[in-house]
Amino acid sequence: MKRRWLIGLVLLALMQAMEAQSFKFLKSIPIGGEAGWDYLSVDAKARKLYVTHATKIVIVDLTSDKVVGEIADTPGVHGFAIASDLDRGFSSNGKESKVSVVDLNTAKTMTKVETGENPDAILFEPTHSEVYAFNGRGKSATVIDAKNSKVVVTVPLSGKPEFAAADALGGRVFCNIEDKNEVAVIDIKTHAVTGSWPLAPGEEPSGMAFDAVHHRLFVGCGNKLMTMLDSDTGKVVAKTTIGAGVDACAFDDSMQLAFASCGDGTITIVKEEALDKLAVVQTLTTERGARTMALDPATHRIYTCTAQIAPDTGPSPSPGERRRPNYVPGTFHVLVYGTE
Repeated sequence: MKRRWLIGLVLLALMQAMEAQSFKFLKSIPIGGEAGWDYLSVDAKARKLYVTHATKIVIVDLTSDKVVGEIADTPGVHGFAIASDLDRGFSSNGKESKVSVVDLNTAKTMTKVETGENPDAILFEPTHSEVYAFNGRGKSATVIDAKNSKVVVTVPLSGKPEFAAADALGGRVFCNIEDKNEVAVIDIKTHAVTGSWPLAPGEEPSGMAFDAVHHRLFVGCGNKLMTMLDSDTGKVVAKTTIGAGVDACAFDDSMQLAFASCGDGTITIVKEEALDKLAVVQTLTTERGARTMALDPATHRIYTCTAQIAPDTGPSPSPGERRRPNYVPGTFHVLVYGTE
């Protein structure tokens, strides 16, 4: 009897510990406005969240969780890359095929730089102080000197690029090629594509995150899979099931967790248990349409966004047709999740 009692206490303690580490809903931050949105970016140093929203970027203070400003004139904005040490941000303005260079202290646009057609994903590579804007319809990457705001080179790609990640120590930038089901590898010194890694069984790659310590690349794929690649060899070493409509991925170095945010209203949280093993530890319920995401490495909170879905009064979609829902104006909001 005593043995059973002790085993019960141990199991209860383990369950409580697991529950304490589970992510849960913390709050909603109202944003408002109309039209669409895309990626979110966290500036952990300045305690700011940047939320792309149609023709502007909304700035949220992460201490008060309140909107404190906006960056205007970013038509069709997709992403926002942050160069904290330079006090600059860079937005990919898809509708005008330009990148806005923004003073982070004033939230004012300093200049705009021409890119390829429809820049979407964007990142800052710190070792060379360069910005990579990945042009969706242009099938290329425009590399910009972050200090002088000049185009360095345009890198041709094999297909439509999606999200990317930088490996500063390895001297490479990785980028999903959505319509080729592969990852392109770009050398940051020569700006040449040095590899194309197949993602099979993954298809339609979108979100990407990187574990620099263990050399592992996480790719969220449209066929409800997350694949984990060895970033030295390009080999797919593990995979796991995620939700539908993935758009973003993130990796928490200290918690060794990977996240995949999906438009079906879920975030799949995956533990990197070994170099060749992934395990789903939680499927977090969010809201439908909350397909993009950002992680705050300081607090381990995750941020996603969506709006209230309006009733569908139009004709039924044809077989195989993808149709985004209509949203109620003024209901756009950020959702915050954490373990505390």
